[in-house]
Amino acid sequence: MHEMSLMSEIIKIVSEDARLHGFSKVDKIDVIVGDLSNVLRDALELAFFHFQKQGLGILDENTKLDIIREVAKAKCQTCLFEFTPDYRMALCPKCGLPNCLLVSGETFRVESYEGSDEL
Repeated sequence: MHEMSLMSEIIKIVSEDARLHGFSKVDKIDVIVGDLSNVLRDALELAFFHFQKQGLGILDENTKLDIIREVAKAKCQTCLFEFTPDYRMALCPKCGLPNCLLVSGETFRVESYEGSDEL
């Protein structure tokens, strides 16, 4: 389950940045997870709860995780039809050609976090 290492890295990055900005704790972390990012939302949330219980970084029992879903979208470069693909490589459901560009759905990143200097 690579989500454990992904969440560990998220917490490390957010904690380091929060300390640089004078925060003593992180109240909320917003993470964008695309449908085609190869990250399982439930496993990522489970990893967060595991590290939250351990008090990793500057998390505590009140820190929230908000996983924002990015829907996969593709556009055919031949007929310009937009659709929701099941895979990164897709045939256009309208014209049948393999000339599609993935527009969204691969993102995996920390969108934002909220912190405070209260203990």
